[in-house]
Order: sequence, then C-alpha cells, then structure tokens
Amino acid sequence: MPDAIAILKGNFLAPSLNGMVEFYPWKNGTLVKIEINNLPKTKPPIKDIPPIGPFAFHIHEGESCNNKMFEDAKGHYNPTNQPHPFHVGDLPSILSNNGYAYMIVYTQRFKPKDVINKTVIIHLNPDDYRSQPSGNAGERVACGIIKRL
Repeated sequence: MPDAIAILKGNFLAPSLNGMVEFYPWKNGTLVKIEINNLPKTKPPIKDIPPIGPFAFHIHEGESCNNKMFEDAKGHYNPTNQPHPFHVGDLPSILSNNGYAYMIVYTQRFKPKDVINKTVIIHLNPDDYRSQPSGNAGERVACGIIKRL
C-alpha cells in the first residue's frame, strides 16, 4: 500500500485528463507509480507518428491546484537549491499511448513523507533537462496534491 497519493485533474488544456500518482517507500527512496488517462495530443504532431508526448513530470513546492494554469503549485520542489535537472522534484518525462500512460520510477531524491502536501504537475511538453530554471516544459496541463494515506 502506498504511503501517499495524488489524484490528478486536468485544466482547460486537458479537461478530461484524470489519473493517480502513488508514492511507496522503497529502500532509501521512493517508488513513484503514475497512471494517467486522457493525456492531450501533443503539438506539433510528427508526420505519420501519433502524438504521444513526452510530458514533463515534476513535484512542485506549492500546496494547491486552484488556479486556471496551476500557478499556485509554484516551482519545482528544490529544498537543496540545486540547478535543473537536479531538483529533488525532477522526475523522468511520461510517454502516452493514445492518451494513456503508466510508469513506475525509483528515486533516492526523496521519501514519501518529504513530499506530503506538495503538488504533482504534468506539463504539455517534455523536460529538456537543460534549460534553467525548470526544463522549458511548457504549459501545465494537470495537477494533484500529494496526500498521506
């Protein structure tokens, strides 16, 4: 059973998006399990290849998902003040198969208890893992508040 969970909701850019992110303690870190439905089509599509993302996936320091573009989720969770992509909240981008994505990733950057009441953000574009301060990932399309179970 996970220690924490975030229920994702989409904004006007992805109104039917829904999903869940679960946080499991594992060894000296966390297993993060992501399952998302109705991810938007990415732009621009590549000729003869269906749009599949990738979509940037981050833990943000804010505690709310109320604004239209989820601005109140603030920036990446970065308690150690590291440059991007070494923020504690930087995670691998997500790929979609016709709007559905499922991924499990292990990180030693945080434990589930460290991210309680932080937010999960899905961005429309992939993280380029270079641009400062946050990877040039584009608009925020989904948000969820991480809650302890």
